[in-house]
Amino acid sequence: MSVPPQAFFLPADAVGTGQRFCLYHPAKGGAAGDAPKGLVLYIHPFAEEMNKSRRMAALQSRALAQAGYAVLQIDLLGCGDSSGDFGDATWQGWVSDVVQGCQWLRNQHPIRSDSSQAPLWLWGLRAGCLLAVEAASQIDAPCNFVFWQAPAAGKPLLQQFLRLKVAGDLLGGQAKGVMQALRDQLTNGTPVEIAGYQLAPSLASGLEQATLAPPALRQPAQRVAWLEVSTREDAAFSPISNQTIAQWQQAGYAVASQIVSGPAFWQTTEIEDAPALIAATAEAVR
Repeated sequence: MSVPPQAFFLPADAVGTGQRFCLYHPAKGGAAGDAPKGLVLYIHPFAEEMNKSRRMAALQSRALAQAGYAVLQIDLLGCGDSSGDFGDATWQGWVSDVVQGCQWLRNQHPIRSDSSQAPLWLWGLRAGCLLAVEAASQIDAPCNFVFWQAPAAGKPLLQQFLRLKVAGDLLGGQAKGVMQALRDQLTNGTPVEIAGYQLAPSLASGLEQATLAPPALRQPAQRVAWLEVSTREDAAFSPISNQTIAQWQQAGYAVASQIVSGPAFWQTTEIEDAPALIAATAEAVR
């Protein structure tokens, strides 16, 4: 029988930024003090993609807990039930939230005298992958990674988000120059509102500059599970995905990559599941 998740608020390290809402899924068969097979931190994607992905994140977290892993889901600053508004968020603030979430997980399962600490996995979806990579360099422990639909860089994600505003203005016949006007506004230090989200210049800049460059290894053969979904039977990795996977392998990471059948649940109109992705993820971390 699975253990119900524990909801709590984690006081933020950054002064004046309140608390972060968390869901902790204890590993099956044990309480917080028992040794799980691994520690997993889920890092959600950007803006509305987070809401679209909540069900999949919950299903995967429960599956991993059932398999013996301790899982922490954390709402970053200005997201979900955490303190602040989306407009308060900064990229570095989000990175700090990820680091603090990892520290909390490791504190629940300290190294015992007769054993080593359970391996740490950073599990990111889309922009969450970029945050995982940046946070890993600030964590004093080896990190393994689960990448769901990983982007090679944040710039295309920012472009995609800005296009939501452009698309809205297209309907009003005012699309000319909108993209450049948005960029000028952010460059001048003025937030922009897109699809109900107030985007701060510091958050936009951090996302735009982020890349999926592999952090320096802390021990040999740290692992990466690179997973993508597609509804096409003949789906293949894009050239940029292949190039990025090769970069991680050359840096010494053991990368297992796979495309599984499933919808793009982070952007579909209706909330959808990808059972094959859940199964592939559970298998990849074993």
